[in-house]
Amino acid sequence: MEHLAYTPRGALSANRPLADLTWLRVGGPADWFFQPADVEDLSAFLAALPADVAVFPMGVGSNLIVRDGGIRGVVIRLGRGFNEIGAGDGIVTAGAAALDAHVARRAAAAGLDLTFLRTIPGSIGGAVRMNAGCYGSYIRDHLVSVEAVLRTGERVTLPAEALNLAYRSSTLPEGAVLTRVALRAEPGDPAALEARMADQIARRDASQPTKERTAGSTFRNPAGFSSTGRADDVHDLKAWTVIDAAGMRGARVGGAQMSEKHSNFMLNTGGATAADLETLGEEVRKKVLQTQGISLEWEIMRVGDPSPRDGQ
Repeated sequence: MEHLAYTPRGALSANRPLADLTWLRVGGPADWFFQPADVEDLSAFLAALPADVAVFPMGVGSNLIVRDGGIRGVVIRLGRGFNEIGAGDGIVTAGAAALDAHVARRAAAAGLDLTFLRTIPGSIGGAVRMNAGCYGSYIRDHLVSVEAVLRTGERVTLPAEALNLAYRSSTLPEGAVLTRVALRAEPGDPAALEARMADQIARRDASQPTKERTAGSTFRNPAGFSSTGRADDVHDLKAWTVIDAAGMRGARVGGAQMSEKHSNFMLNTGGATAADLETLGEEVRKKVLQTQGISLEWEIMRVGDPSPRDGQ
């Protein structure tokens, strides 16, 4: 990168394709792609980065559509230096790159209950940003604090209240990169916690297209909360029920399809572009609005430019 008054120790590359880093396998390149060696490297890099260069922190791409034109600015993806997990005294700490499933299993092994994380795809940093949740539990119920590096390079610790966690949302300063989280957890028997997670996996695999290219839930539930997983769960105003009522289960645009197995899951059946996926999603939203007067909100994050730049 030109005019950068710092030589990072991590990997910095130009025009890095991003499709292979997203679960849907679509998207154009990032102008710049940075994988910091550690938090000090990240802090120094951001401090030296010109203020007019946009920063997009990227997790493991599980709930993300990168548009076909790619992302202007710098994409930052945390790796091995940010995936450590510790547990003790009712608290679980995890680097932001640690996978949700790994955090759940490490907590269970220590006799701490974060089992709701076991079936949530992605990294714990992304889970905090989205206030991820299922089975009636959310990150908000457990988050103590986060560590982050601001766009200026300043390292800060923020209490949970500062993130204003709500259904599938949080507020973080623009360009801030989460690096570490602390979660409060109730005690439990390790064997019982492991058995509960095994049951959750079986139920998920029975109802969701886990073997396909998806990005998790496409739209937020209009009711404003996740499925509880209980037998008395009410399905009114679930995203999948309003999609079904609009006749959009199995709908297709190019290589994109709403899953026949679970209609709130969008699939890349092979060869889909980001435009196919986003167009299909907008058609679903339009049909649900027309038939039921409900405006679905995207749960999948969509970022970048719609069309490739000239010469690419």
